Amino acid sequence: MFTHYIRDDLYLKLLDDSDLGELFALTDRNRNDLRRWLAWVDHTVKPEDTAKFIQASKQLYAESKGMNIAVVFRGQLAGVVGFNQLDWTNSKAHIGYWLGKSFQSYGIMTDATRALMTYAFRDLNMNKVEIRAAGGNTKSRAIPERLGFVEEGSIRAAERLHGDYVDHIVYGLLQDEWLDASH
Repeated sequence: MFTHYIRDDLYLKLLDDSDLGELFALTDRNRNDLRRWLAWVDHTVKPEDTAKFIQASKQLYAESKGMNIAVVFRGQLAGVVGFNQLDWTNSKAHIGYWLGKSFQSYGIMTDATRALMTYAFRDLNMNKVEIRAAGGNTKSRAIPERLGFVEEGSIRAAERLHGDYVDHIVYGLLQDEWLDASH
């Protein structure tokens, strides 16, 4: 089991079946806020949908294609962060995340994402970490900006959300840049 302590009140752990109830409840409580930027929320309407996500996450991890991690703050599941894709051919990791509204403004996701970056560069020896966020999602975009990512551009009409198209802003950080900044 992967568990990584970031600070006294915050740790990361691989999602497993024991997280089902708490993860579904967190999603359900935050449904209106999350659905604005995350299309999967409208397809997560019962605990069985979350169970399928956890199973798919376990499969992704077993195949070394990705990793979804529970963000635990003060003993409560606060959100999910992870590698949506591990591109071994190009040595690139794609990070995605979401956080329940009551857990925002504590630096949780910035610290969790920083920990994943360290893992990607140091342990997985990735050359690049990429984060994409909807153009209007300023809270999500603030995380890579705080962590020193370079805004590489935008993908116009990258995703259809609730009948409207949103652009994605692409952020990237190279291993060399991370090493220079961390040492």
